[in-house]
Amino acid sequence: MIEEIFENTFMKKLSVLAENNDPINPDLYTKYDVKRGLRYANGTGVLVGLTRIGDVVGYDIVDGQKIPVPGRLIYRGYDVEDLVKDAERTKQFGYEQCVYLLLFGELPTQDQLDEFTQFLGLRRTLPPNFTEDMIMKAPSNDIMNKMARGVLASYSYDPNPEGREIANILRQCIELIARFSTLAAYAYQAKLRYFDGRSMYIHNPVPRLSTAENFLRLIRPDTNYTRLEAEVLDLALILHAEHGGGNNSSLTVHVVSSADTDTYSAIAAAVGSLKGRRHGGANIRVMEMIDDIKAHLTDWSSEKQVRDYLTKIAGRDAFDHTGLIYGMGHAVYTISDPRELLLRDKAEELAKEKGCEEEYHLYNLIENIAPDVLMQMHGSDKKICPNVDFYSGFVYSMLNIPRELYTPIFAISRIAGWSAHRIEEIVAGGRIYRPAYKNVSEERAYIPIEDR
Repeated sequence: MIEEIFENTFMKKLSVLAENNDPINPDLYTKYDVKRGLRYANGTGVLVGLTRIGDVVGYDIVDGQKIPVPGRLIYRGYDVEDLVKDAERTKQFGYEQCVYLLLFGELPTQDQLDEFTQFLGLRRTLPPNFTEDMIMKAPSNDIMNKMARGVLASYSYDPNPEGREIANILRQCIELIARFSTLAAYAYQAKLRYFDGRSMYIHNPVPRLSTAENFLRLIRPDTNYTRLEAEVLDLALILHAEHGGGNNSSLTVHVVSSADTDTYSAIAAAVGSLKGRRHGGANIRVMEMIDDIKAHLTDWSSEKQVRDYLTKIAGRDAFDHTGLIYGMGHAVYTISDPRELLLRDKAEELAKEKGCEEEYHLYNLIENIAPDVLMQMHGSDKKICPNVDFYSGFVYSMLNIPRELYTPIFAISRIAGWSAHRIEEIVAGGRIYRPAYKNVSEERAYIPIEDR
């Protein structure tokens, strides 16, 4: 007890020292023209690399000015909306086709897609004893933390973990893509048992099923799901699979891979990036905000009540007092986020099946009112649109997926893009990332310990 009190007191002292350790004057960032967050003052990203994998289009640059355009998401030159429509037309799950496209740069024929889907399906099962030794014996209350550790642990089960040949890296990536949904589902089941005091169910993956189908099967005690549920989750996986090389986790893959490290280290670092609340956890914040809005409105269909409460949120007088309306705005998309539009249409269909139409209409009201509220609050004419996080959490909730799995679903999808970026960096990078930091501390004369 005495040791614990001493440790707590000592750590408080150390924390104060760390927090007060020469904070940097914000004016110095302007003085030295620092591109904070690797962004210019107009919000555009600093160009640090080239990619052939994906593109995020939200504006054109005309005479040095950003001109907003309807958003588009491009995978290997193809508009993601066309990929979604083709999957719906052929009544096939589309995520596996996106994986093939992102990895190999071309759309597969039906025979190639069937063969690749089967190849993935046969690799969803984790290595022998992995579940018992690496998941059940060391569970985590955070699924993303467990997934990152699961990726690193996979190194020990790989007969050639350090091989830098593209064929070997491709094998590692495909195995991780196949196993990510299993990793997440088993980590969730272990959490239920060890942290929530509930029963866990370890089902075996079924090779013939898609990624979306397998994941729903693995997280549910009875393994049951509807076709529409699987289609909606498949759509979410397609839309999150890639988002250009400049997002934080994909950039992390490039940076870590440029150091010439192994695949597992690079992908685990990306998982750690996505875990961050500023990156992969945004849809959970949307859901928490919506919970707060519903609790404070007497009539969810009232435009006046919705507007008044959103004004309070934007004015830092309600919810978490940050002034943020979560799910609104994007670094690139201005007029529209194509992912949000596609997910919104599917959300409406699912809401009708699940009896959630009243809540869906509340989301619609917020979507229409929030941009105007933010523009008025900030006295700006900058166009703001809802982003994919606005509806994704609502969709997952209608699928009865618990919130602790929202960000892991993002990872299950984005492992496809990460893998493509990993290979691209190995093939075309060739130089370690090393940006500059300006030291703004003053040099000091050393003080002998007896004189301090």
